[in-house]
Amino acid sequence: MKYGIQLPVQSQSAIYAEPWEAAAGPEDLACIARAADRSGFAYLACCDHVAIPRRLASAMSTVWYDPVATLAFLAAVTERVRLLSHVAVVGLRHPLLTAKQYATLDHLCGGRLILGVGAGHVREEFEALGVDFRRRGAVLDETVDALRAALGAEEFPEHHGELYDFEGLGQRPRPVQPSVPVWVGGSSPAAVRRAALKGDGWLPQGDPRERLPEQIATVLRIRGDAGVEEPFTVGAIAEPLYVGEPGWDVGRRTLSGEPEALAESLRAYAAMGVDQIQVRFRSRSRSELVDQMGLFGAEVGPLLEKGWERGRGIDH
Repeated sequence: MKYGIQLPVQSQSAIYAEPWEAAAGPEDLACIARAADRSGFAYLACCDHVAIPRRLASAMSTVWYDPVATLAFLAAVTERVRLLSHVAVVGLRHPLLTAKQYATLDHLCGGRLILGVGAGHVREEFEALGVDFRRRGAVLDETVDALRAALGAEEFPEHHGELYDFEGLGQRPRPVQPSVPVWVGGSSPAAVRRAALKGDGWLPQGDPRERLPEQIATVLRIRGDAGVEEPFTVGAIAEPLYVGEPGWDVGRRTLSGEPEALAESLRAYAAMGVDQIQVRFRSRSRSELVDQMGLFGAEVGPLLEKGWERGRGIDH
């Protein structure tokens, strides 16, 4: 089972941001990315919001780095770790624009991109950009199809749909990967179905571990009923972690303790059919976070069961 990390600093929702992140910046992101690269993390993830309305700013904050710019910056300071948009609200932009940005990113990083996509949930963002919020699911469905074409091998991609219609327009550079993996985020019935039928992987959002087996069974059933047999990556977001015995209050939901105990708890995800887990560590500083990542990579990662690498996008 692989493990990746949603980067701190680049998104600072009150739900999960640590106090030290408020004063952090590019040097901190680069340091954390290098730590992930050397500690065996499968990917770094970056979120996507264009603008946060005042009504949500106190909870979500307005700190949301652009994923393409951020991942391109971190590509230059890493060598192995993959780069995941978790998730890009691709329906906010024309698919040819999105394809240009992410194809260039894949070209620059040597084929390490995983394109995570989601429908979005902030109505004002859609209104400001002229996109129908009520139809965002249908918009995402077609956008994924258009992106499949635009991020494929063809220099002159072609797509003819209800919302987007293009052909005879060339884009280079092409992605290094013959087919960029697309992981679909969301846990609603519509999102689960979209992931099953249109994705190379599923990124659940907020599902507690007790709900995951039912959700995974639903994904696999939908794929089976549709006759879809391509490799598929099932994801999960683990509880907050702290390797070792913390000398401070890390919160009651945080999994903490010795590496063997943490690995035993996380292996339960693999038993459900999860291929990759996204982890987040409690920390009071960048140095504590980097230490936690190093401990996890050295002492917990090797204890996670092998053999769950069925899916696309985590084979580096």
